[in-house]
Amino acid sequence: MLHLSRLSLEALADPRGYDCACGRHHVCAMAYLRVGRGAIRETPQMVAALGARHPYVVCDANTYAAAGEQVCRLLTEAGIAHACHILPGAHVAPDERAVGSALMHVQPGCDMVLGVGSGVINDVCKVIAHALGVPGAIVGTAPSMDGYASSSSSMEVDRVKVSLYNRCPAGVLLDTDILAQAPMPMLWAGLGDMVAKYIALCEWRIAHIVTGEFYCEEVAALMRAAMAKVVGAADGIPARDPDAMAAIAEGLIIAGVGMAYAGSSRPASGLEHYFSHMWEMMALDRGKPYALHGIQVGVGTVLCMKLYRRIRQVRPDRARAQAWMQAFRREDWEAQVRRIYGKAAGTIIRLEDACRKNDPDKHAARLDRLIAHWDEILRVIDEELPDYDALCGLMAKTGMPMRPSDLGLSIEDTVDAFLGARDVRDKYLSCSVLWDLGLTDEFAAYLREVAEE
Repeated sequence: MLHLSRLSLEALADPRGYDCACGRHHVCAMAYLRVGRGAIRETPQMVAALGARHPYVVCDANTYAAAGEQVCRLLTEAGIAHACHILPGAHVAPDERAVGSALMHVQPGCDMVLGVGSGVINDVCKVIAHALGVPGAIVGTAPSMDGYASSSSSMEVDRVKVSLYNRCPAGVLLDTDILAQAPMPMLWAGLGDMVAKYIALCEWRIAHIVTGEFYCEEVAALMRAAMAKVVGAADGIPARDPDAMAAIAEGLIIAGVGMAYAGSSRPASGLEHYFSHMWEMMALDRGKPYALHGIQVGVGTVLCMKLYRRIRQVRPDRARAQAWMQAFRREDWEAQVRRIYGKAAGTIIRLEDACRKNDPDKHAARLDRLIAHWDEILRVIDEELPDYDALCGLMAKTGMPMRPSDLGLSIEDTVDAFLGARDVRDKYLSCSVLWDLGLTDEFAAYLREVAEE
Protein backbone atom coordinates (compact mmCIF):
# COMPACT_ATOMS: atom_id res chain seq x y z
CA MET A 1 0.00 0.00 0.00
CA LEU A 2 1.27 3.48 -0.90
CA HIS A 3 2.39 5.71 2.00
CA LEU A 4 3.67 8.98 0.57
CA SER A 5 4.62 10.32 3.99
CA ARG A 6 7.20 7.53 4.39
CA LEU A 7 9.07 8.26 1.14
CA SER A 8 12.39 10.10 0.94
CA LEU A 9 12.70 13.48 -0.74
CA GLU A 10 14.31 11.85 -3.75
CA ALA A 11 11.53 9.27 -4.03
CA LEU A 12 8.84 11.95 -3.77
CA ALA A 13 10.39 13.71 -6.78
CA ASP A 14 10.48 10.52 -8.90
CA PRO A 15 9.29 11.60 -12.38
CA ARG A 16 7.37 8.34 -12.75
CA GLY A 17 5.02 9.38 -9.94
CA TYR A 18 2.62 7.19 -8.01
CA ASP A 19 -0.83 5.72 -8.53
CA CYS A 20 -2.94 6.47 -5.46
CA ALA A 21 -6.05 5.00 -3.87
CA CYS A 22 -7.71 8.40 -4.41
CA GLY A 23 -7.80 7.54 -8.12
CA ARG A 24 -5.18 10.02 -9.23
CA HIS A 25 -1.61 9.64 -10.41
CA HIS A 26 0.55 11.90 -8.25
CA VAL A 27 3.71 13.30 -9.75
CA CYS A 28 6.20 16.07 -8.98
CA ALA A 29 8.96 15.55 -11.50
CA MET A 30 12.17 17.19 -10.40
CA ALA A 31 15.29 16.04 -12.19
CA TYR A 32 17.63 17.61 -9.64
CA LEU A 33 17.04 18.17 -5.92
CA ARG A 34 19.66 18.94 -3.29
CA VAL A 35 19.23 20.23 0.27
CA GLY A 36 22.26 20.68 2.52
CA ARG A 37 25.32 22.67 3.47
CA GLY A 38 27.27 23.91 0.46
CA ALA A 39 24.56 22.80 -1.99
CA ILE A 40 25.00 25.99 -4.05
CA ARG A 41 28.29 24.60 -5.35
CA GLU A 42 26.26 22.04 -7.32
CA THR A 43 24.70 24.75 -9.51
CA PRO A 44 26.78 23.85 -12.61
CA GLN A 45 25.97 20.15 -12.15
CA MET A 46 22.26 20.96 -11.90
CA VAL A 47 22.36 23.05 -15.09
CA ALA A 48 24.16 20.23 -16.92
CA ALA A 49 21.77 17.61 -15.55
CA LEU A 50 18.84 19.61 -16.94
CA GLY A 51 20.49 19.68 -20.38
CA ALA A 52 20.89 23.44 -20.45
CA ARG A 53 23.74 25.33 -22.11
CA HIS A 54 22.64 28.94 -21.69
CA PRO A 55 20.71 29.54 -18.45
CA TYR A 56 19.00 32.83 -17.74
CA VAL A 57 19.65 33.81 -14.11
CA VAL A 58 16.97 35.98 -12.48
CA CYS A 59 17.24 37.56 -9.03
CA ASP A 60 16.69 40.85 -7.23
CA ALA A 61 19.25 43.13 -5.60
CA ASN A 62 19.09 41.34 -2.25
CA THR A 63 19.20 37.79 -3.60
CA TYR A 64 22.00 38.69 -6.00
CA ALA A 65 24.07 39.68 -2.98
CA ALA A 66 22.99 36.62 -1.00
CA ALA A 67 23.67 34.01 -3.68
CA GLY A 68 23.21 35.32 -7.23
CA GLU A 69 26.73 36.65 -7.58
CA GLN A 70 28.09 33.30 -6.41
CA VAL A 71 25.83 31.41 -8.83
CA CYS A 72 27.08 33.49 -11.76
CA ARG A 73 30.70 32.99 -10.68
CA LEU A 74 30.21 29.22 -10.42
CA LEU A 75 28.67 29.12 -13.89
CA THR A 76 31.53 31.19 -15.33
CA GLU A 77 34.14 28.98 -13.70
CA ALA A 78 32.41 25.94 -15.17
CA GLY A 79 32.47 27.48 -18.64
CA ILE A 80 28.67 27.79 -18.82
CA ALA A 81 27.51 30.83 -20.80
CA HIS A 82 24.66 32.62 -19.09
CA ALA A 83 22.79 35.90 -18.79
CA CYS A 84 21.76 37.51 -15.51
CA HIS A 85 18.95 39.97 -14.87
CA ILE A 86 18.42 41.74 -11.55
CA LEU A 87 14.78 42.76 -11.20
CA PRO A 88 14.66 46.49 -10.43
CA GLY A 89 13.29 48.14 -7.33
CA ALA A 90 13.71 47.96 -3.57
CA HIS A 91 10.56 45.85 -3.29
CA VAL A 92 9.79 43.37 -6.08
CA ALA A 93 6.20 42.13 -6.23
CA PRO A 94 5.00 38.97 -8.02
CA ASP A 95 3.09 40.91 -10.64
CA GLU A 96 2.93 41.84 -14.32
CA ARG A 97 5.73 44.37 -13.88
CA ALA A 98 8.20 41.77 -12.58
CA VAL A 99 7.23 39.19 -15.21
CA GLY A 100 7.47 41.82 -17.95
CA SER A 101 10.89 42.98 -16.75
CA ALA A 102 12.21 39.43 -16.76
CA LEU A 103 10.79 38.64 -20.18
CA MET A 104 12.09 41.88 -21.71
CA HIS A 105 15.66 40.89 -20.83
CA VAL A 106 15.61 37.30 -22.09
CA GLN A 107 18.43 36.72 -24.56
CA PRO A 108 18.18 34.55 -27.70
CA GLY A 109 19.34 31.03 -26.97
CA CYS A 110 18.06 30.96 -23.39
CA ASP A 111 17.27 27.31 -22.68
CA MET A 112 16.63 27.45 -18.94
CA VAL A 113 15.37 29.93 -16.33
CA LEU A 114 17.39 29.81 -13.12
CA GLY A 115 15.89 31.82 -10.28
CA VAL A 116 17.97 32.85 -7.29
CA GLY A 117 15.76 33.87 -4.39
CA SER A 118 12.70 32.72 -2.51
CA GLY A 119 8.97 33.43 -2.81
CA VAL A 120 8.65 36.22 -5.35
CA ILE A 121 11.61 35.16 -7.49
CA ASN A 122 10.47 31.54 -7.44
CA ASP A 123 6.94 32.44 -8.52
CA VAL A 124 8.04 34.87 -11.24
CA CYS A 125 10.54 32.39 -12.66
CA LYS A 126 7.96 29.61 -12.83
CA VAL A 127 5.71 31.88 -14.85
CA ILE A 128 8.39 32.94 -17.34
CA ALA A 129 9.86 29.42 -17.69
CA HIS A 130 6.36 28.15 -18.48
CA ALA A 131 5.80 30.98 -20.96
CA LEU A 132 9.12 30.33 -22.69
CA GLY A 133 8.65 26.56 -22.70
CA VAL A 134 12.03 25.89 -21.07
CA PRO A 135 12.98 24.16 -17.81
CA GLY A 136 12.96 26.23 -14.65
CA ALA A 137 15.11 25.80 -11.56
CA ILE A 138 15.65 27.67 -8.31
CA VAL A 139 18.56 28.28 -5.95
CA GLY A 140 16.77 29.19 -2.74
CA THR A 141 17.99 31.95 -0.46
CA ALA A 142 15.54 31.76 2.44
CA PRO A 143 13.30 29.15 4.12
CA SER A 144 10.45 31.62 3.86
CA MET A 145 7.73 29.72 1.99
CA ASP A 146 6.58 26.31 0.80
CA GLY A 147 6.42 26.89 -2.95
CA TYR A 148 9.90 25.81 -4.04
CA ALA A 149 8.65 22.46 -5.35
CA SER A 150 5.03 23.34 -6.09
CA SER A 151 3.45 23.54 -9.53
CA SER A 152 1.79 26.90 -8.95
CA SER A 153 2.73 30.55 -8.56
CA SER A 154 1.04 33.01 -6.22
CA MET A 155 0.79 36.15 -8.32
CA GLU A 156 -0.85 39.57 -8.35
CA VAL A 157 -2.89 39.91 -11.54
CA ASP A 158 -4.96 43.06 -12.02
CA ARG A 159 -4.45 43.77 -8.31
CA VAL A 160 -6.00 40.42 -7.27
CA LYS A 161 -4.06 37.57 -5.69
CA VAL A 162 -4.37 34.47 -7.87
CA SER A 163 -2.72 31.06 -8.18
CA LEU A 164 -1.35 30.38 -11.65
CA TYR A 165 -0.78 26.70 -12.34
CA ASN A 166 2.28 25.95 -14.46
CA ARG A 167 4.70 23.18 -13.51
CA CYS A 168 7.19 22.19 -10.83
CA PRO A 169 10.75 23.47 -11.15
CA ALA A 170 12.97 20.88 -12.79
CA GLY A 171 15.70 21.61 -10.25
CA VAL A 172 15.84 22.89 -6.67
CA LEU A 173 18.99 23.69 -4.65
CA LEU A 174 18.66 24.77 -1.03
CA ASP A 175 21.99 25.53 0.64
CA THR A 176 21.28 25.50 4.37
CA ASP A 177 24.31 27.72 5.10
CA ILE A 178 22.70 30.41 2.92
CA LEU A 179 19.21 29.80 4.32
CA ALA A 180 20.50 30.26 7.88
CA GLN A 181 21.77 33.76 6.99
CA ALA A 182 18.41 34.98 5.69
CA PRO A 183 16.86 37.92 7.57
CA MET A 184 14.96 36.73 10.65
CA PRO A 185 11.58 37.88 9.26
CA MET A 186 12.07 35.42 6.40
CA LEU A 187 12.66 32.60 8.88
CA TRP A 188 9.48 33.60 10.69
CA ALA A 189 7.69 33.61 7.34
CA GLY A 190 8.65 30.00 6.68
CA LEU A 191 7.27 28.92 10.04
CA GLY A 192 4.10 30.95 9.47
CA ASP A 193 3.57 29.35 6.08
CA MET A 194 3.88 25.87 7.61
CA VAL A 195 1.73 26.20 10.74
CA ALA A 196 -0.96 27.39 8.32
CA LYS A 197 -1.30 23.78 7.15
CA TYR A 198 -3.28 22.92 10.28
CA ILE A 199 -6.07 25.21 9.08
CA ALA A 200 -5.62 24.33 5.40
CA LEU A 201 -5.99 20.58 5.91
CA CYS A 202 -8.98 21.07 8.20
CA GLU A 203 -10.73 23.21 5.61
CA TRP A 204 -9.81 20.87 2.76
CA ARG A 205 -11.57 18.04 4.56
CA ILE A 206 -14.58 20.23 5.36
CA ALA A 207 -14.84 21.31 1.71
CA HIS A 208 -14.75 17.66 0.68
CA ILE A 209 -17.69 16.95 3.00
CA VAL A 210 -19.77 19.97 2.01
CA THR A 211 -19.04 20.45 -1.71
CA GLY A 212 -17.58 17.09 -2.75
CA GLU A 213 -14.25 18.71 -3.63
CA PHE A 214 -11.42 16.27 -4.36
CA TYR A 215 -9.52 15.16 -1.26
CA CYS A 216 -6.62 12.73 -0.88
CA GLU A 217 -5.68 11.38 2.54
CA GLU A 218 -2.23 10.37 1.29
CA VAL A 219 -1.46 13.94 0.27
CA ALA A 220 -2.88 15.20 3.55
CA ALA A 221 -0.64 12.78 5.47
CA LEU A 222 2.34 14.04 3.47
CA MET A 223 1.52 17.62 4.46
CA ARG A 224 1.24 16.59 8.12
CA ALA A 225 4.71 15.01 7.85
CA ALA A 226 6.06 18.27 6.36
CA MET A 227 4.50 20.23 9.21
CA ALA A 228 6.01 17.91 11.79
CA LYS A 229 9.50 18.52 10.38
CA VAL A 230 9.17 22.29 10.53
CA VAL A 231 7.37 22.50 13.86
CA GLY A 232 9.88 20.11 15.39
CA ALA A 233 12.74 22.38 14.29
CA ALA A 234 11.11 25.69 15.27
CA ASP A 235 13.12 26.06 18.48
CA GLY A 236 16.27 26.30 16.37
CA ILE A 237 15.05 29.34 14.42
CA PRO A 238 16.23 32.11 16.81
CA ALA A 239 19.74 30.61 16.91
CA ARG A 240 19.77 29.93 13.14
CA ASP A 241 20.76 26.35 13.90
CA PRO A 242 21.99 24.66 10.67
CA ASP A 243 20.32 21.35 11.54
CA ALA A 244 17.06 23.18 12.13
CA MET A 245 17.44 24.96 8.79
CA ALA A 246 17.90 21.60 7.07
CA ALA A 247 14.76 20.17 8.68
CA ILE A 248 12.76 23.28 7.84
CA ALA A 249 14.01 23.26 4.25
CA GLU A 250 13.02 19.62 3.84
CA GLY A 251 9.60 20.32 5.32
CA LEU A 252 9.05 23.22 2.92
CA ILE A 253 10.07 21.08 -0.06
CA ILE A 254 7.73 18.27 1.01
CA ALA A 255 4.87 20.74 1.35
CA GLY A 256 5.51 21.96 -2.19
CA VAL A 257 5.49 18.38 -3.44
CA GLY A 258 2.14 17.89 -1.71
CA MET A 259 0.66 20.81 -3.61
CA ALA A 260 2.04 19.44 -6.87
CA TYR A 261 0.52 16.04 -6.09
CA ALA A 262 -2.88 17.60 -5.39
CA GLY A 263 -2.70 19.79 -8.49
CA SER A 264 -3.61 22.86 -6.44
CA SER A 265 -2.64 24.88 -3.37
CA ARG A 266 -5.60 23.45 -1.44
CA PRO A 267 -3.58 21.23 0.95
CA ALA A 268 -1.47 24.22 1.96
CA SER A 269 -3.83 27.18 1.94
CA GLY A 270 -7.01 27.99 3.85
CA LEU A 271 -8.61 31.07 5.37
CA GLU A 272 -5.31 31.96 7.07
CA HIS A 273 -3.78 32.54 3.61
CA TYR A 274 -6.77 34.60 2.56
CA PHE A 275 -6.26 36.99 5.45
CA SER A 276 -2.81 37.58 3.92
CA HIS A 277 -4.17 37.86 0.38
CA MET A 278 -6.72 40.43 1.53
CA TRP A 279 -4.16 42.51 3.42
CA GLU A 280 -1.85 42.47 0.41
CA MET A 281 -4.64 43.62 -1.92
CA MET A 282 -5.61 46.38 0.52
CA ALA A 283 -1.99 47.56 0.57
CA LEU A 284 -1.81 47.46 -3.23
CA ASP A 285 -4.98 49.53 -3.49
CA ARG A 286 -3.55 52.09 -1.07
CA GLY A 287 -0.07 52.10 -2.58
CA LYS A 288 1.50 50.99 0.69
CA PRO A 289 4.02 48.23 1.55
CA TYR A 290 2.99 45.04 3.33
CA ALA A 291 4.66 42.39 5.48
CA LEU A 292 6.06 39.13 4.16
CA HIS A 293 3.35 36.74 3.06
CA GLY A 294 4.36 33.99 5.49
CA ILE A 295 4.38 36.38 8.45
CA GLN A 296 0.89 37.58 7.54
CA VAL A 297 -0.18 33.95 7.17
CA GLY A 298 1.14 33.24 10.66
CA VAL A 299 -1.00 36.03 12.08
CA GLY A 300 -3.91 34.73 10.01
CA THR A 301 -3.39 31.27 11.50
CA VAL A 302 -3.71 32.66 15.02
CA LEU A 303 -6.92 34.46 14.01
CA CYS A 304 -8.32 31.27 12.49
CA MET A 305 -7.54 29.30 15.62
CA LYS A 306 -9.59 31.86 17.55
CA LEU A 307 -12.47 31.55 15.08
CA TYR A 308 -12.42 27.76 15.34
CA ARG A 309 -12.64 27.94 19.14
CA ARG A 310 -15.98 29.64 18.61
CA ILE A 311 -17.06 27.43 15.68
CA ARG A 312 -16.78 24.39 17.98
CA GLN A 313 -19.65 25.87 20.02
CA VAL A 314 -21.97 26.32 17.00
CA ARG A 315 -24.99 24.20 16.22
CA PRO A 316 -26.49 24.79 12.75
CA ASP A 317 -29.86 26.53 12.71
CA ARG A 318 -31.67 26.00 9.41
CA ALA A 319 -34.18 28.79 9.99
CA ARG A 320 -31.45 31.31 10.72
CA ALA A 321 -29.42 30.28 7.69
CA GLN A 322 -32.45 30.47 5.39
CA ALA A 323 -33.37 33.89 6.75
CA TRP A 324 -29.80 35.04 6.05
CA MET A 325 -30.08 33.88 2.43
CA GLN A 326 -33.50 35.45 1.99
CA ALA A 327 -32.17 38.77 3.28
CA PHE A 328 -29.23 38.70 0.85
CA ARG A 329 -29.26 41.55 -1.66
CA ARG A 330 -26.88 41.61 -4.61
CA GLU A 331 -26.59 45.39 -4.49
CA ASP A 332 -25.55 45.32 -0.80
CA TRP A 333 -22.95 42.64 -1.51
CA GLU A 334 -21.53 44.61 -4.44
CA ALA A 335 -21.30 47.73 -2.29
CA GLN A 336 -19.31 45.79 0.31
CA VAL A 337 -17.02 44.36 -2.36
CA ARG A 338 -16.37 47.83 -3.79
CA ARG A 339 -15.66 49.22 -0.33
CA ILE A 340 -13.24 46.44 0.65
CA TYR A 341 -11.56 45.70 -2.68
CA GLY A 342 -11.34 49.17 -4.18
CA LYS A 343 -9.87 49.05 -7.69
CA ALA A 344 -9.95 45.22 -7.74
CA ALA A 345 -13.70 45.05 -7.10
CA GLY A 346 -14.63 44.54 -10.75
CA THR A 347 -12.55 41.37 -10.96
CA ILE A 348 -14.18 39.98 -7.81
CA ILE A 349 -17.68 40.74 -9.09
CA ARG A 350 -16.94 39.01 -12.40
CA LEU A 351 -15.70 35.95 -10.50
CA GLU A 352 -19.01 35.71 -8.65
CA ASP A 353 -20.89 36.03 -11.94
CA ALA A 354 -18.94 32.98 -13.16
CA CYS A 355 -19.08 30.73 -10.07
CA ARG A 356 -22.33 31.94 -8.43
CA LYS A 357 -21.45 31.17 -4.81
CA ASN A 358 -24.33 33.39 -3.70
CA ASP A 359 -26.97 31.46 -5.66
CA PRO A 360 -29.87 30.42 -3.32
CA ASP A 361 -30.08 26.90 -4.74
CA LYS A 362 -26.36 26.33 -4.24
CA HIS A 363 -26.66 27.71 -0.72
CA ALA A 364 -29.52 25.34 0.03
CA ALA A 365 -27.51 22.32 -1.12
CA ARG A 366 -24.49 23.32 0.97
CA LEU A 367 -26.69 24.00 4.01
CA ASP A 368 -28.23 20.53 3.75
CA ARG A 369 -24.75 18.99 3.77
CA LEU A 370 -23.60 21.14 6.69
CA ILE A 371 -26.57 20.18 8.84
CA ALA A 372 -26.40 16.49 7.93
CA HIS A 373 -22.66 16.24 8.59
CA TRP A 374 -22.06 18.76 11.38
CA ASP A 375 -20.89 16.18 13.91
CA GLU A 376 -18.42 14.84 11.33
CA ILE A 377 -17.18 18.38 10.69
CA LEU A 378 -16.60 18.90 14.41
CA ARG A 379 -14.60 15.66 14.52
CA VAL A 380 -12.46 16.91 11.62
CA ILE A 381 -11.76 20.14 13.51
CA ASP A 382 -10.73 18.20 16.62
CA GLU A 383 -8.53 15.84 14.60
CA GLU A 384 -6.70 18.48 12.56
CA LEU A 385 -6.22 21.49 14.80
CA PRO A 386 -3.58 21.61 17.54
CA ASP A 387 -4.02 23.05 21.02
CA TYR A 388 -4.31 26.83 20.72
CA ASP A 389 -1.96 27.67 23.60
CA ALA A 390 0.66 25.15 22.46
CA LEU A 391 0.72 26.50 18.90
CA CYS A 392 0.83 30.13 19.97
CA GLY A 393 3.55 29.35 22.49
CA LEU A 394 5.65 27.67 19.80
CA MET A 395 5.31 30.67 17.51
CA ALA A 396 5.89 33.24 20.26
CA LYS A 397 9.21 31.64 21.28
CA THR A 398 10.66 32.56 17.88
CA GLY A 399 9.76 36.23 18.40
CA MET A 400 7.55 36.36 15.33
CA PRO A 401 4.56 38.75 15.05
CA MET A 402 1.34 37.29 16.45
CA ARG A 403 -1.31 40.02 16.16
CA PRO A 404 -2.58 42.23 13.33
CA SER A 405 -1.32 45.32 15.14
CA ASP A 406 2.21 43.83 15.09
CA LEU A 407 2.00 44.28 11.30
CA GLY A 408 0.49 47.76 11.51
CA LEU A 409 -2.97 46.42 10.62
CA SER A 410 -6.10 47.89 12.16
CA ILE A 411 -9.10 46.04 13.56
CA GLU A 412 -11.10 47.37 10.60
CA ASP A 413 -8.62 45.87 8.13
CA THR A 414 -8.77 42.58 10.00
CA VAL A 415 -12.56 42.40 10.01
CA ASP A 416 -12.75 43.51 6.37
CA ALA A 417 -10.25 40.80 5.43
CA PHE A 418 -12.53 38.24 7.07
CA LEU A 419 -15.63 39.66 5.33
CA GLY A 420 -13.95 39.77 1.92
CA ALA A 421 -11.99 36.50 2.02
CA ARG A 422 -14.87 34.36 0.80
CA ASP A 423 -15.02 36.33 -2.44
CA VAL A 424 -11.35 36.12 -3.49
CA ARG A 425 -11.78 32.76 -5.25
CA ASP A 426 -14.27 29.95 -5.61
CA LYS A 427 -12.83 28.05 -2.65
CA TYR A 428 -14.78 26.72 0.31
CA LEU A 429 -13.28 28.01 3.58
CA SER A 430 -14.38 28.38 7.19
CA CYS A 431 -15.71 31.85 6.34
CA SER A 432 -17.82 30.11 3.67
CA VAL A 433 -19.21 27.76 6.33
CA LEU A 434 -20.13 30.74 8.50
CA TRP A 435 -21.77 32.54 5.55
CA ASP A 436 -23.84 29.47 4.74
CA LEU A 437 -24.94 29.22 8.39
CA GLY A 438 -25.91 32.90 8.53
CA LEU A 439 -23.21 33.63 11.10
CA THR A 440 -20.89 35.98 9.21
CA ASP A 441 -21.93 39.14 11.05
CA GLU A 442 -21.82 37.42 14.43
CA PHE A 443 -18.30 36.13 13.83
CA ALA A 444 -17.14 39.46 12.44
CA ALA A 445 -18.19 41.03 15.74
CA TYR A 446 -16.43 38.24 17.64
CA LEU A 447 -13.26 38.74 15.63
CA ARG A 448 -13.38 42.44 16.42
CA GLU A 449 -13.30 41.52 20.11
CA VAL A 450 -10.58 38.85 20.11
CA ALA A 451 -8.22 39.75 17.25
CA GLU A 452 -5.78 41.58 19.53
CA GLU A 453 -5.99 39.28 22.56
